[in-house]
Amino acid sequence: MPPRRVAVIADSDTRWKWGASVARQLAPDCALDAYFLQGRSTPTERQLAEIGIEPDSRREVPAAALVDDEELAAADVVVLAVLGGTVLSLVHSLGRAWEGRLHRPVTVSGYVGVVYEKMVDGLMTRAGTDLVLANSDHDSRRFRSVFASVGVDPGSVVECALPFLGGAPYRTSADRPFTVTFAAQPSVPKDRTSRLRLLERAAAHARLYPERLVLVKLRSLPGEQTTHVESNPYQRLVETLAEPAPANLQLVYGNMADVLDGTDLLVTVSSTAALESMHRRIPTAILTDFGVREAHGNHYFVHSGCLASWDDIDAGALPQPAPEWAAAHGIGRSDPYAAARARVTELRAAGPLPPLRPYYTPQTAGIYLAGILHNNGFDEQGRPLPVPPGATGRGRVQLAVRRVAGRGAKKLYRVGSRRVAPALRRWSAV
Repeated sequence: MPPRRVAVIADSDTRWKWGASVARQLAPDCALDAYFLQGRSTPTERQLAEIGIEPDSRREVPAAALVDDEELAAADVVVLAVLGGTVLSLVHSLGRAWEGRLHRPVTVSGYVGVVYEKMVDGLMTRAGTDLVLANSDHDSRRFRSVFASVGVDPGSVVECALPFLGGAPYRTSADRPFTVTFAAQPSVPKDRTSRLRLLERAAAHARLYPERLVLVKLRSLPGEQTTHVESNPYQRLVETLAEPAPANLQLVYGNMADVLDGTDLLVTVSSTAALESMHRRIPTAILTDFGVREAHGNHYFVHSGCLASWDDIDAGALPQPAPEWAAAHGIGRSDPYAAARARVTELRAAGPLPPLRPYYTPQTAGIYLAGILHNNGFDEQGRPLPVPPGATGRGRVQLAVRRVAGRGAKKLYRVGSRRVAPALRRWSAV
């Protein structure tokens, strides 16, 4: 029997998009419960509307409150769409809270994008969940090798793909402008000078090709928080360009899939949007203007055949990924979640599940585990701390300021959603 109710625990807009999409892939017709963890990057109403996946129920809670949540314990599947340390804390604490029950949920963890750094660090904190999703053959082989070497069941790694890859294959259209979309990232590059240079190059490309539409696809509004902190938003940098922005350079919001519907060339440093674009066979350029570096994540695409500079783009480059690279990195598969659905069905049919246990225990990594548990509001027994971390007057004030800023930022979003987005949809529908 397919799962009837899937709970997704998420701590940011990006992870909600991944977790909710995984839930829909595992059980398309299930009831979907959202648990948004209180913190710096708790999703705003605007961010949730942009993602477009509406849960059947939703709550905003501290992580430690989940150990006594009976509705969570009764779910068929729990998707842990959170940081690795939070996964570890929840597996440790929920495992103790659920011990002895005839039923516990099947637990699922994974990664919201490409895994290009701290692979072992993040993987070990996810060890212990029933399924660890790998977004490609490349990842699944690496994950299983690590697990086999440290004594974790490599069979818990299940190969799939990013759950939001989809959309219609790319087609050119003479009924809309040739559209170049720059997929911005909150912290790549991070410093103001580098981000301004990227924006200057996008503006220069728009001036070079006045018949083209150049979009800067933004991740968040000023004042909103995301998975990664954005200290220098493009919305403010555009006001400091050496020359006024040309009319065909536009800053836009919206669901990435909707923006890609009208895109002819996707440009980014290392955004996961590149994989969405490649999946749809849209020409995709991975920028090299700041080098090919682990710090920027574009080294992940070294063998893709899509590395390009703004000079290359100005000269007319329209890169497409090498077929063998694309296949190895989870792009173009027809039903990548079939194996994950089968594994969930197998686990649910096998009777009572074994106790939930993480790889790290008080015996094997007590100092490390204790610190992570404390940071997430738990003591070493997996119980909520009497005073959660950050529960100070200052923390409450910061949370209130963030919420007020988010409400005020909605005004700017309405401009993009009511004016720019409809135009994009009209062009893509022609």
